[in-house]
Amino acid sequence: MGGARVGREVRVYPGLASASSALARHVAGQAREAVRARGAFSLVLAGGETPRNLYRLLARRYRRSFPWYATDVYFGDERCVSLRDPQSNYAMAREALLSRVPIPPHRVHRIRGELRPPSVAAAIYARLLGPAAVRTGRRPPRFDLVLLGIGRDAHTASLFPGSPVLAERRRPVASVRRAGQPPYVPRITLTLPALASSREVCFLVAGAEKAAAVAAVLRSGPRGTPRLPASRVRSTGPTVWFLDRGAASALPPRPGSRSP
Repeated sequence: MGGARVGREVRVYPGLASASSALARHVAGQAREAVRARGAFSLVLAGGETPRNLYRLLARRYRRSFPWYATDVYFGDERCVSLRDPQSNYAMAREALLSRVPIPPHRVHRIRGELRPPSVAAAIYARLLGPAAVRTGRRPPRFDLVLLGIGRDAHTASLFPGSPVLAERRRPVASVRRAGQPPYVPRITLTLPALASSREVCFLVAGAEKAAAVAAVLRSGPRGTPRLPASRVRSTGPTVWFLDRGAASALPPRPGSRSP
């Protein structure tokens, strides 16, 4: 996606536990603010293993103080596996978070990754989301907060380096025939226009093995590059990076960075 970044902040923490704790506090605060201002909060969950502890913290610490009754949950991507498969992003989120908080079932909007072919599931989710609310100012952002991670190859959601899905400008959801990293199964993912229709994006990244990818993304130019899909993610508001020290280890000292 083109256009300049509205704002970017890098926060560095001693480990994944403290980064997750800070992000949980941030998500809860944004949720309460959104409900006060607009009557509802829309949250996009990330998949993979890194956010599991974040979800458990939200369920444990914020079960009563979080406005679950007014929260709509969406997913940034899904693996095309059964709901019982441990690789299912929904299954992980349900175990760690959704089954442990009083969120109304009709407010959980999962991607039906078990459907075949994957394009069917992508089309169903696209209809659920409606027309892409690109950054034209003609529509309010679709999501209040999008949670994302990145892989060693700087992919995010299921947007992999060089994927033709990175060129999508209209559809909010697309199917991915083959993942660029394990597990090598088809995926369904939100596209860059869908991610850009957000009030805020928060990345949670941990581990020294991702330090090179983090540094490359944060050094990239204002338009990003298809070689680093995370560098092309935009929002109508800020993008905040919650990093542990390992993930931040290849970064030079940066103005505006902070290490609580």
